[in-house]
Formats: sequence, structure tokens, C-alpha cells
Amino acid sequence: MRVLSESELGSVLARVPAPQPRVVVSGNFATPMQALKVLDSALAEYRLFALNAQAGMPDREGVLLETPFVGAGMRGRAGLRYFPSRLSLVPQLLKHALPPDVVLLHTSVPVDGVVSLGTEVNILPAAVEAVRARGGLVIAQLNPEMPFTYGDGVLPVGDIDYALEVAEPLLSPVPRPVGDTARTIGERVAGLVADGATLQLGIGGIPDATLAAVTGRRGLAIWSEMFSDGVLALDRAGALDPAEPVTASFVFGSAELYQWLDRNPRIRLLRTEKTNDPAVIARQRGLVSVNSALEVDLFAQANASRVRGAIYSGFGGQTDFVVGALHSPGGRAIIALPSWHPKADVSTVVPRLAGPVTSFQHSFLVSEHGAATIWGNDASEQAQQIVDHVAHPAVRDELVTLGRELGFTLS
Repeated sequence: MRVLSESELGSVLARVPAPQPRVVVSGNFATPMQALKVLDSALAEYRLFALNAQAGMPDREGVLLETPFVGAGMRGRAGLRYFPSRLSLVPQLLKHALPPDVVLLHTSVPVDGVVSLGTEVNILPAAVEAVRARGGLVIAQLNPEMPFTYGDGVLPVGDIDYALEVAEPLLSPVPRPVGDTARTIGERVAGLVADGATLQLGIGGIPDATLAAVTGRRGLAIWSEMFSDGVLALDRAGALDPAEPVTASFVFGSAELYQWLDRNPRIRLLRTEKTNDPAVIARQRGLVSVNSALEVDLFAQANASRVRGAIYSGFGGQTDFVVGALHSPGGRAIIALPSWHPKADVSTVVPRLAGPVTSFQHSFLVSEHGAATIWGNDASEQAQQIVDHVAHPAVRDELVTLGRELGFTLS
């Protein structure tokens, strides 16, 4: 690994030979913004691949954005290339269909000949392997503020070609208060979580509310695609099993959370192929998967990807964890969502999804009105449960009428 100045790094990147090279960069809240700015100045045209990209992504002619999971930094951009994929399979995309020419990492500073990917392991080990296999470049932004985390994100400095030293605070999501509806839903979901369960929770207010509602449980474990400050609160409340490592693939949250991660032997951040492998998920004890959706239908199908036909996010790890949870002994796959979308002023329960399905065959669907038991009921019983316990009262009669037209026996 050779440490360069910004101008030296720019000269190296300007010599990248491929026309429109593909650049894979750390996503979520771990993007190495300064290194990305250097690259953006050095290359007139390139393809930028990132997961859940946040604000600050280059937005100009010549930059082609690519992702299997759309974040705020790419959402709505003209020409965005969305690649539908379960998160567990994204490493295969990078190995075969979308090989990178450059990988930009955001790492800790070197310690004893290694660096840590810190808060964002995810698909990055696979990206590094793929780019090295074809003779591309691995570049790291070395940041003393990046926590050193253990697991699959510890890289020998010999795996990195060039580095840029940048000391800057890590990015954090804007804190958003949990509303009354999300709090009610979180409490209902918590009623489905027993002591000793293993938790996976997605991103958003409802997962955060669920974590806040299970602080009184004991012996909980975490096996998740990601986690945020709610897991730190569980640890401080004594809800976590101290014998079980907290396992995920990436993390984002407050500065306090990042401090908790640093050299914490209880935290393991693994590559996506491990955390999101449904077979591995199924081996976790009582895996309770809690994810949200934009809408659900009377067939108990969930759409968490598209709004009015346009891509909003993507599959992410939801499909991986729904399948894994259903095969886990005592496991449960839960989709939780408000019954009414406040911005669009529409019901989130519809007779039949108009667009692609993100996940299906769940254990429970939960809203502020109650929990519908899906697994073990026949199709008409499932639909009746959704109408009675998940849908907003204002649309229940209409759902019954339209549901009958779809072949359900409803009362």
C-alpha cells in the first residue's frame, strides 16, 4: 500500500485504461467522500456502483449510477441502472456480470499491517476479490475516525494499492423521532418476540420502535444484515445474551454507536454472503425477521421496492431473511407497516399488488391495528386476517368486495 497525496492519486486514477470503468464504492454512510471527489475529478466518464448511496454522490454528465439497492443519493436520478438482486447474490453480480475496475474503500488506519473496513463490510470483500482477479485498483481512504471492527472486514495492507489519508467524522443518518403509529406497531411486533430470540431488523422507524419495545426481553441475539443505535440500547438494557456475538454486515448510526463498535470483541461484521445466506440464517435460534413494506395485498405479498412503478429501494436482504426465518426452528418472518400512507393518503393494503413482489409467505403481517397470522392459514383465511387486523377500517368493506372478486371467501 502506497500513501499518496490527492494530486498523486488523481494522476493514478487518470491512467485507468478501461473506457467508462466501473467503480465500486463503500455505500450506506461509509462512502469515502474525499477519495470519491478525487476520482470524480480524474475521470471524465465512469460507472459508479454503490449500495444505499446517500447524499453527495456525483451528479453530472458522464457518471452512470448503478445499484441493486437505491438510496437517497441515487433515487430519482436520470439514467440510473437498477439491478434487481437479493443482497446475498450481489457478490455474484460483481464476480461475473458487473466486474469492477476500481474499488474505493473507507477504512481504519493501519494497525500491525492490517486495516478494518469498519462500519461497512457488506459486499466489499467480494468487490476487492473481483477487482484483484482482473488486475484493477484497490484504493482506501484511511480515516482515524473509522472504528476498527472484527470479522471479514480486516484486510492486509498488501491488498490495497493506494491510500489517501483523510481525518473526518463518519456520516450519520439524521435522527428522526419515532411517531405514535410506528411506536404502536413496534409494540405489536414486540409481542411476537420471545426471550432468547435472534433478531434481524431492517431500516426505518418501525424496526427502531420494535427494538425499543423489546428492551425488557432477555437472552436476545442479533444476526442481521445491519443494525443501528437500537442494538446499543438493547445491550445497555441487559437484553442481549453476552455469550452471543452481535453479527451483521454493516452498521450506521450515531457517533456514540461508532465508539461502541471500535475494537469491541462482541461485534462481528461479516461479508454479505454469510449474513444473508438463507441456509445460515436458518441455523440461528428462533430467528425473528422484522422488515417493512410500502404495501401488501390480500395474497399476503409485500412490495418494498417500487412506488407507482418507479424503483424506490430494492430487494435488499428482505427476501433472504424471510426465507431464512421461515426455516429457523421457532423462527418468524414479520412484515410491519402502517395501514395508511400519510403522504400519498392511500391505504397500504391493496387487493392485489400492481407491481413486482419483494417477498411473500410471511408468518405475520402487522400494522397499528393488529397482527394477521399468515402461516398455517389457507388463502381466504389469510386474506380475512389481513382485512380484519392490518387494513385501515376505512377500506375494509371495499377490500372485502374486491377480495371476493379475486376468489377469496370473505365476510
